[in-house]
Amino acid sequence: MSFSNISADSLKEKIDEVRRFLSVTLRIANAHTVDFYTRDVWRAFMAVEPGEVLTAVNAARDRTGAPEGNTSFGFCDVSKKLVDVSALLRAAEAHSLPGLGVCVQRQTLMDMLGVMDGDTQDGTSGGHLLQPDEFMNSKKAHEVPAMAEVVAALSRFCKVKQVIDVGSGKGYLCSFLSLQYSLQVFGIDCSSTNTRGAQERNRKLKKFSRAYQNHGQFKGNPEVQNKELIDRKENDDEQEERTQGHQRPRLSQEQEEEEGGAKERDRKKHVTTDCNNDVAEVQCCSSPGLDKSAFSDQTESETTNADLENSFFTALAPDIVEQASPRVPPCQLSAEERERRKRENLERKARDGKGNRDAKNLYSPLTSYVTAETELRTLITELEDAVMVGLHTCGDLAPSTLRMFKTKQELRAVCSVGCCYHLLSEEFDEDAQECESGVYGFPMSQYLREQACFCGRNARMSACLALERVSVGGGLPMESLFYRAVLHVILQDHYDSHKSEKRVGNVYSKASSFVDYVRRALRKLELDDSKLSDSVIQSYHDLYISRMNEMVAFNMLKVTLAPCIEGLILLDRLCYLKEQENVSYSALVQLFNPLLSPRCYAIVGIKGPGVL
Repeated sequence: MSFSNISADSLKEKIDEVRRFLSVTLRIANAHTVDFYTRDVWRAFMAVEPGEVLTAVNAARDRTGAPEGNTSFGFCDVSKKLVDVSALLRAAEAHSLPGLGVCVQRQTLMDMLGVMDGDTQDGTSGGHLLQPDEFMNSKKAHEVPAMAEVVAALSRFCKVKQVIDVGSGKGYLCSFLSLQYSLQVFGIDCSSTNTRGAQERNRKLKKFSRAYQNHGQFKGNPEVQNKELIDRKENDDEQEERTQGHQRPRLSQEQEEEEGGAKERDRKKHVTTDCNNDVAEVQCCSSPGLDKSAFSDQTESETTNADLENSFFTALAPDIVEQASPRVPPCQLSAEERERRKRENLERKARDGKGNRDAKNLYSPLTSYVTAETELRTLITELEDAVMVGLHTCGDLAPSTLRMFKTKQELRAVCSVGCCYHLLSEEFDEDAQECESGVYGFPMSQYLREQACFCGRNARMSACLALERVSVGGGLPMESLFYRAVLHVILQDHYDSHKSEKRVGNVYSKASSFVDYVRRALRKLELDDSKLSDSVIQSYHDLYISRMNEMVAFNMLKVTLAPCIEGLILLDRLCYLKEQENVSYSALVQLFNPLLSPRCYAIVGIKGPGVL
């Protein structure tokens, strides 16, 4: 199989282009919004008016024109200030990942792997397609199927059946891969809370996965519905009679005869009512025009199983959710009942001990802090050749995933989508804290390490901004940023702790006004807010509100630079894989719609011969 593959030399040329652009513009991204007014950031960087910036940003389709002389990407070579907004915007677009032309589209990769659209051979459980929007939010419902399809294609190409999901979180991707594509998935997460939740989810999936996959067949067959309905009613009646038989006290002969007559009358009435309800319920299921509210209300009031409260299991048909029967104390059980339950337990354990086929398809959640040096076989005793994946792995976890892929022979392919770039450790950032392990998240490639490349924390935080969402009116939380910047002026003028290590945190969401915001922030910083009157605090707001458009325009420029900074980080990771001799193919793939999922790019790598 032959893959379209950008060469290492061409990739390095693209990296050099981005670095040249950021060498001029990175100062904007590294400017902190908190210091915006105390350091007069606008006048330090700009030789244009805020309105000119906002007009140019909004005129997305009219950025033509020759750049002014003695400028670099719109910045004056002498004053280093921005003088040509349109030139900056054109350059930013050209140095983003789409503008550089280095990305592979998801469908292109699928075609390369020989999996055509809609082809799920050997990939689905019983051919039933799961509907992820029934048990995920809209963002996850978009991300999980798209990434799962790529991971399944990689596993088939590499002829492996195991997947290791690093930073698995709540296990949405793991569940989908195991149920939809019959893969054995190991989810590793450092949070014990996530692992406990995943274990509970795994327990429920073992019970209901097969029923969920057959749910579509059940819904489409009224005869099966009627039969299941009758069987369920008979089983419920038998269970109720058996339970009542063990719970009721011994009665005298007269009491038994009297109760027997009443029970017979109630039984006839009960059978008549149940038959009518069954007929009506079947008619309701088969006739869309009938009102189902009466039956749904009755079902909701009678349901006590906590599983139904889980959003995932609300997607299941009511007939496949096991209803909890009343618990009978062991001392009240007869000898025959105790013997029967003991026999059933032994039979169930014998069945489970054989390792049925379905159990292997469900994922196993594990709790561990993973680094590049983690020995996977100590975590997974049954480890075979596998594909390693990570969906929005935070900070240094994404680089660690790629380093593990390089060093672990059993890992045949990798698909990694990173996020939280502000949590990355940087080797050559003098202001950053030293990494205890000595293994940094950026840069990864030897090419950029030789050049001592760094971005800075504020720039990496800017890389997390979503240009596509802002471009369609998503907007930024400008008022909260404005409040924080003016608060910093107040701290500088009236307090000695404006450089305190303490953080204000999310005070804005609880504040009813600017005055309330300042007082809440001062109390959180353990400062005396009584020394400032409301009128003094409000005067700061009134003084700077006319300059709020400066902050809006400046932050729009930071958003414009975000894709370029993210691009440098991702190109560094791709270059790292290009430098490895045991990696036959590597690519930067756009998996998601950036409007739905801003961190939409995946690093894909494959080992082994046969890939060009």
